[in-house]
Amino acid sequence: MPVSQPVRAKSLLRANLENSRGRLLQSRMPNIKVFSGTSHPDLAQRIVDRLGIDIGKVVTKKFSNLETCVEIGESVRGEDVYIVQSGSGEVNDNLMELLIMINACKIASASRVTAVIPCFPYARQDKKDKSRAPISAKLVANMLSVAGADHIITMDLHASQIQGFFDIPVDNLFAEPAVLKWIKENIAEWRNSIIVSPDAGGAKRVTSIADRLNVEFALIHKERKKANEVASMVLVGDVKDRVAILVDDMADTCGTICHAAEKLLEAGATKVYAILTHGIFSGPAISRINNACFEAVVVTNTIPQDEHMKDCPKIQCIDVSMMFAEAVRRTHNGESVSYLFSNVPY
Repeated sequence: MPVSQPVRAKSLLRANLENSRGRLLQSRMPNIKVFSGTSHPDLAQRIVDRLGIDIGKVVTKKFSNLETCVEIGESVRGEDVYIVQSGSGEVNDNLMELLIMINACKIASASRVTAVIPCFPYARQDKKDKSRAPISAKLVANMLSVAGADHIITMDLHASQIQGFFDIPVDNLFAEPAVLKWIKENIAEWRNSIIVSPDAGGAKRVTSIADRLNVEFALIHKERKKANEVASMVLVGDVKDRVAILVDDMADTCGTICHAAEKLLEAGATKVYAILTHGIFSGPAISRINNACFEAVVVTNTIPQDEHMKDCPKIQCIDVSMMFAEAVRRTHNGESVSYLFSNVPY
């Protein structure tokens, strides 16, 4: 059956529009390639979807002796390359994979290689707090530089001075704008809330959020007997008859935030929420959250959360892919990234 004239005209118009859109995106984002490691392909896909480009072809595999092998499947000569790899899951394997990918692109004549590391590995080992302790975060910084990274994009470093471990530019994005947006949209009583830090180290983070919400803040002083085990906690601040919102940069075994939640309820808080940038949730973390008194435990997708959300209905996820996509776009075009420190891009 022959195709009618109006139908043919419509299909030609659609094809022309798609071609012109493709040319527009290519002209807007020329000479850019985004590759994904195996740690968080979903986040990398969300980033390229937002940028309107295709994800780069790369094959990563392991030999029988567990050595990592990487094959970059397309030319990167003269390109601005971004490699998305989070420090989660099999941390050491993922870190090694990232280093090999950076080096593979660098020796293939990429003009610039940027490592997009949503959750920076070994960030908690940032100081020499006892005799003969390593500063592993500095070692990771050296490894990334030696592999050939020209620029690092990360989010909510455990200690912001880690940026000083590098001799290359580091953009440390903040989840704070996305957190503020979530609080206002999902906690009806947020005007009668109090922002709480589960340790003294996070005081600056909670004061910034409390100031922007125009509410009060409190903090919990904790002492540890050893790593991942809290000995005692003292609450500093008045949480009686208020919604308590615990804010921290990461939660691993969740011992601290679960103890903190109990402390807050004992002190008279009506509800307790926890908002964390990096939800690592290792060991007994999920069972602890399930048994704890949280209304919700909110994390970002700097680390894959699909499995955690299946196992624990209290866990909710904030998508931060738009912040990384905008940081990549602005970096590629030579624009300022500081807008993202206080705004969520749309």
